[in-house]
Amino acid sequence: MEVKSSNELVKEFLHEISLNNTEYLKEKLQHIHAQDIALILDKTEIEDARDVIACMDSAKAAEVLIEMKQEKLTNLLASYSSDEIANHFIQYMESNNAVYVLNHIPLKKQEEVISNLTDVEFASSLLSLISYEEYTAGSMMAVELVKANSSWTVAQCIDEIRSQSDNITKIYVVYVIDDFERLIGLITLKNLILSNPHAKLIEVTNTDVISVNTSADSESIANIFDKYNLIALPVVNAINQLVGVITVDDIVEIIKEEANEDYQLMSGITENVDATDKVWILSRARLPWLLIGLLGGIISSRFIEMFEGTLKIHPEMAFFMPLIAAMGGNVGVQSSAIVVQGLANDTLGTRNILSKILKEIRVALLNGLTCSILLLGYNALFSNSYDLSFTVSVALFSVIICASILGTFVPMALNKFKIDPAIATGPFITTTNDIIGLAIYFTTGRLLYATF
Repeated sequence: MEVKSSNELVKEFLHEISLNNTEYLKEKLQHIHAQDIALILDKTEIEDARDVIACMDSAKAAEVLIEMKQEKLTNLLASYSSDEIANHFIQYMESNNAVYVLNHIPLKKQEEVISNLTDVEFASSLLSLISYEEYTAGSMMAVELVKANSSWTVAQCIDEIRSQSDNITKIYVVYVIDDFERLIGLITLKNLILSNPHAKLIEVTNTDVISVNTSADSESIANIFDKYNLIALPVVNAINQLVGVITVDDIVEIIKEEANEDYQLMSGITENVDATDKVWILSRARLPWLLIGLLGGIISSRFIEMFEGTLKIHPEMAFFMPLIAAMGGNVGVQSSAIVVQGLANDTLGTRNILSKILKEIRVALLNGLTCSILLLGYNALFSNSYDLSFTVSVALFSVIICASILGTFVPMALNKFKIDPAIATGPFITTTNDIIGLAIYFTTGRLLYATF
C-alpha cells in the first residue's frame, strides 16, 4: 500500500471534494486511520472538513474528532447544531472522549447537546463528568467499566462481561465492589478465566488495589501510572465508591500534552502551538517572552551605562562581557532544568529544598573553580594583564555560583505558588542571569581594579 504524506492527502482530498466525488472519498476513508484523517482535517477549511466527515460513518467520525487539534475542533463543532453533535458524534464515543469534545463548545450548547442524547443513562453520566475540573481524575475517567459484586461467583462475573461487551471496548480487569458500590479490589481477566467457575469473587480478588480520588490532578495520576506500571487505574469518590477508570492510553495523551506545554514554556512560547498554525498565532505565542527579553536587554544596557566610567578606564573588560553573560545563562538553565525534572517526577519535595540548594552550591563551586582556573590559564598565555585575568576569573566564579543558586531557587519558588516551574528554564532565567552576571562582573572589576 502506497504511503502518502498528509500534504499529498490534503491535496488529493480537496481535489476530489471539488469534483464532488463522494463515492471515492467514502472508499478511501475506510482505509485511512483516524489520526491521519484528523491531520487532513486540521489543514482544510471548515466547509471542506464537513464534506469529508459527511463521507464517514458516525463511529469513524467520532474517532477522528478526538484526534483533531483543539482550535480546529472548536471551530468545526461551532458549525454543527446541538442535535448533530449529539446524535452523529457524542453518542458514538466513550464518556471520557465525549467530555473532551463537550469541553470545546460553550456551556449553553453543552447542555443542549446532552439533552438531545437518546441514551438517558449516558447523558446523566456526562452531566456528572463535565462538572469536574479539567485535568483532574474526574474529568479524565471513563464510566464504561466492568464491576462485579463480591458475592457473585466467577461464572456470574463472566456472564456480566459478555452482557457488557457491546458497550465497553477495552476490558483490562474486573473491579470488585460491595453492596454499597465501594471498591474492594480487582481481578485480572487471566485469573478470572483460570479460577473455579463456582468460586466466590471475594475468594479470588486482589484487594491490594491502587486507586485515585476524583479530585486527583493529572500530574500525580501520571506518576502513579509510571511508578506502578499500570494499564488501568480505578477512580473513587470521597466514600470510596467506584465511579470510573482511567486507562493508560488516556494518560499517555495527557503526558504528551504536558510535555509539549513544558517544552514550549522552556522555549519562551506562551501558548500551545505548532508549525502549521497561522503566522499571527505563532507571533502571539512567541512575542510576550521576546518583549521580556527585550526589557532585560534594556536593563542590561543600563547597567553597562552605569559602569561607563570603569569601561573608559579599563576598556579591555568589554571583551569578556559576552562570556560572562553566556556562562551565567547556561549555568542557570542547567540548574533549573534539573530542579524542574525533580519536581516533575516527585523526587524533589519541600522537605529537601535546603539540601538541594546546598548540593547545587557544591556543584557550582566545583564547576566555577574549574572554569575560572581554565580562563585564568588562557589569559595567562594570551594576555599580559594579570589584574584583568584575575578579575575576570573571580567574576566568572561568582557569576556561576549566583546563577546556580538562582536556577535552583526560582523553579522551587514558582512551584510553591502553583506556577509551572518550566517557565524558569527558558528566557526568564537566561535574561535574569544576564543582568545579574553583568552587575557582578562590573562590581567585581571596580573593586579588584581599585585594589590593584
